[in-house]
Amino acid sequence: IATTATSWLGVWMGLEINLLSFIPLMTNSKNIMSTEASLKYFLVQALASAMLLFSIILMYMLFKSPLTMGTNIFQILICSTLMLKMGAAPFHFWFPATMEGLSWKNCFILMTWQKIAPLMLLAYVIEMNIFISMIIVMSVLIGSLGGLNQSSLRKLMAYSSINHVGWMISAMVIGENIWELYFMVYTLLSLSIILIFSTHHIYHINQNFLMMPHDRVTKSCMFLLLLSLGGLPPFLGFFPKWLVIQTMTDMNYQFIVITMVVMTLITLFFYLRLTFLAFLFSYTELK
Repeated sequence: IATTATSWLGVWMGLEINLLSFIPLMTNSKNIMSTEASLKYFLVQALASAMLLFSIILMYMLFKSPLTMGTNIFQILICSTLMLKMGAAPFHFWFPATMEGLSWKNCFILMTWQKIAPLMLLAYVIEMNIFISMIIVMSVLIGSLGGLNQSSLRKLMAYSSINHVGWMISAMVIGENIWELYFMVYTLLSLSIILIFSTHHIYHINQNFLMMPHDRVTKSCMFLLLLSLGGLPPFLGFFPKWLVIQTMTDMNYQFIVITMVVMTLITLFFYLRLTFLAFLFSYTELK
């Protein structure tokens, strides 16, 4: 409903239906952490929805039109509410804390499916300006540096998601097809990694891969998937990033490109730390 609506009120209604559908999936009467996470998610999404509705009503009052964006202030307001809904920096404060209380299945839905509607709506209204440039830089910075100090894999994947949102927003600025390709590759890689974590019930680095001490095939797959998610050539995750880098360089956004590439190296470091610990356990067991 949200992505096919012909007015901003229709968009708001679609986002609310999406929110009310996901909350029952998050709650679990046997796990207090998931109930707490669903409450956090509901409060943040309700705040974002209230801000969006406020912006829409103001637009109706000033421009008498359901579609007119009006001035840059309204564009910034609507972009901010959509970024709060999908957890882009600096509106990310709720995202890692919510992920920490969820099962891996719900983490995957929150990282991918719940971002589709806000991303598609953002693609309609986005224009490259100082505000969007700051959002891109802050998302890749916080997504990379925030993940360095994490022992929880769910929080680590949350910060990784924030970093990838920065890349998707930059891809959105330069062309519609590129961000859609990036999102599909990111969804595929995230699904593969989360399936491994979920199957072996791994939630923290210190219990990392102890559930599968002799399963070297799974560890090797994990290693390759994390390298691909980090964007190392010649893996699948590198190609959408390469398209973004090449196009943004042609459009003279060199500072943003350099920041994104440097931060990608940092994300690669904490992905490699995961696999290093996994293979280290195998080595010590052999000794």
